[in-house]
Amino acid sequence: MNFLFNYVIGLVASAGEALFFLLDAVGVVLRGKIRWSEVFKQVYIQGVQSIVIIALTSMATGAVLALQSYVMLSRFGAKEAVAQLVVLSLVRELSPVFSSFIFSGKVGARIAAELGTMKVNDQITATRAMGVDPMEFLVVPRILASLLVLPGLVVFSEILGVWGGYLIGVYNAGIPSSTYVHQTIYAVGFVDFFSGFAKTFFFALLIAWIACYQGFKTSGGSLGVGQYTTKAVALSYILVVVTNVVLTKIILALWG
Repeated sequence: MNFLFNYVIGLVASAGEALFFLLDAVGVVLRGKIRWSEVFKQVYIQGVQSIVIIALTSMATGAVLALQSYVMLSRFGAKEAVAQLVVLSLVRELSPVFSSFIFSGKVGARIAAELGTMKVNDQITATRAMGVDPMEFLVVPRILASLLVLPGLVVFSEILGVWGGYLIGVYNAGIPSSTYVHQTIYAVGFVDFFSGFAKTFFFALLIAWIACYQGFKTSGGSLGVGQYTTKAVALSYILVVVTNVVLTKIILALWG
């Protein structure tokens, strides 16, 4: 019982500490102390270097989704609906969530490892000693870059996923190209796109926040860097999944 109590207290304390960490970052932004050169540098690191893996996984996801949909829908003589099922699945759920997972595994892990290495090597302490706020120089640029990059990657993922579904639908399922394109455009409304796109800002904030916080909290030398990086990615996955459920419920309640 004491172990459980101590665990809960420790969990609450860590959550509170992480929240104050985020509020410190928000305070820096509100004071206008944003180093845009560092932000754009992070945009390149996080965005451009993630395009290839996002493209490959998105096309594969769209293709597999189209294959599975065709097998099921053709039993009911409704194979033309493959396009609608693929695009709605990608836009509403799959692209935002899968892209966030990839972003967390690649970018979130990189952020946590970089900051963790700086922490155990006392580089963050040295930054403070030189009169530079680490929150302003290290954390805020990474968080802002994530908020800029992930939504763009998700839109890119949706386009490539639809393209992968198109290739299967047209060249494998035999759906006329004009029909597939028409069904894709007809299926997606503003609410469908917005319901998935809006989530990505929450996911980006969660991933960058957790990665930065775990990086700043790292201890235990090189072994600790690996442990805290793994923890950052695992927590990001959990929070993305849980947040997705909550946001989906809210969006469906508001717009259906």
